[in-house]
Amino acid sequence: MKNVLKLEFLGLLIFFSVMYFQLFPGSWGIFLALFFVPDISFAAYIISKRTGAAAYNLLHHQGVMAGVAGYGYFYHQDWLLRIGLIFLAHSFFDRVAGYGLKYPDSFDHTHLGWIGKSKKLHEDPSI
Repeated sequence: MKNVLKLEFLGLLIFFSVMYFQLFPGSWGIFLALFFVPDISFAAYIISKRTGAAAYNLLHHQGVMAGVAGYGYFYHQDWLLRIGLIFLAHSFFDRVAGYGLKYPDSFDHTHLGWIGKSKKLHEDPSI
C-alpha cells in the first residue's frame, strides 16, 4: 500500500509542478528558490516539539496550501498562487520520500508511520 501511495504522491508532485510552469513559464528560479522554504519550519523544533510539529504541519498541509493557491487564483494574487502551488509540490515531494505530517511527541512520528532511527524501535517484529 505504501508504494501505491508514493505513486499517487509522485503523480500529484508532477501535476502541481506542471501546473505551476504552465501558469508561470520560465520561472524556474522562483520555483527552486521557494521549493524548500517549508522545511525552514524545522527551526521551530528549537522552541518545543509541539511548536515544531505545528509549524511543520502548517507549511506542509495540503489543504492549507490548496486554500492558499485557490485564494491566489480567484483573487488574482499571483504570489499566493505561486506559493500555494510550489508548497503543494514540496509537500508531495516529502510524501514520496516518506515524510508525513508530524505528531507532537517526536519528529520521527508521522501520519505515514515512523521514520529515521525511530522506525527500527517501533517496528512490529510479528509482521
